[in-house]
Amino acid sequence: MDETDNHQILNIPIDGRPQEDLERAIGTSLAGDSFVRIATVNPEFLVRAHRDTPFADVLKAADIRIADGSGIVLAGLLSGFGVSRYPGVDLMSFILSEAEHVGTPVFVAVREGGLSSYTDVREAVMSTYPNIVLDGADIDPRSDVVPDTIQNATVVLCNFGAPEQERFLESLRGNPGSIRLAIGVGGSFDFLIGKRKRAPRFIRSLGLEWLFRLAIQPSRIKRIWTATVVFPFLWLSDRIEHSPKSKVESRKSS
Repeated sequence: MDETDNHQILNIPIDGRPQEDLERAIGTSLAGDSFVRIATVNPEFLVRAHRDTPFADVLKAADIRIADGSGIVLAGLLSGFGVSRYPGVDLMSFILSEAEHVGTPVFVAVREGGLSSYTDVREAVMSTYPNIVLDGADIDPRSDVVPDTIQNATVVLCNFGAPEQERFLESLRGNPGSIRLAIGVGGSFDFLIGKRKRAPRFIRSLGLEWLFRLAIQPSRIKRIWTATVVFPFLWLSDRIEHSPKSKVESRKSS
């Protein structure tokens, strides 16, 4: 992918292309012959990457990094460039629809012991996309055991959460088999199944989905704090540190 499509936020490149262009790129990947990994990046990812160099490296290794969080969109705007938000659950729905349409085999790697099981995910996917070619398994992220059938799929969707899903999907690059598109979907399976309720559309349009999720799931308070307080603080600190004035003062002091 052309690096001119990327903008740096906390030293992590974020794709600046509009949703329609990203979808065209995904369609090209499905029909291509190369392994492509997509990371759906939210503010928590960027905070973790700021503190965890190995995770930052695996994020940078993704072929496409899509903004999944209104905080990233706002940071982009305040930095002078536009970033389109494409929530992971919407991106997953697009990919599943495309896969059903063209007959592309999909493998779902579901976190063993998580809120959703492979059986749950398969039932929900098949009820919405009845003609899709689907396989998958419950997988322990800590184990090196991966079903051989994963390499027969063209698309792999993984919900292990960060950092496990990014590391797992990147590990497929060395021996991808038939895999052409790999994407971490976080909690998107839980929304698809109905085990988590998504915010109404008007709340999402205001960038307040985090507030809705906090109201119905108070246990997310630590994650919300990271996204709405820690991330803006780190971003602002980074902007000040790399501002032209700061660079001039740094040169004078040296």
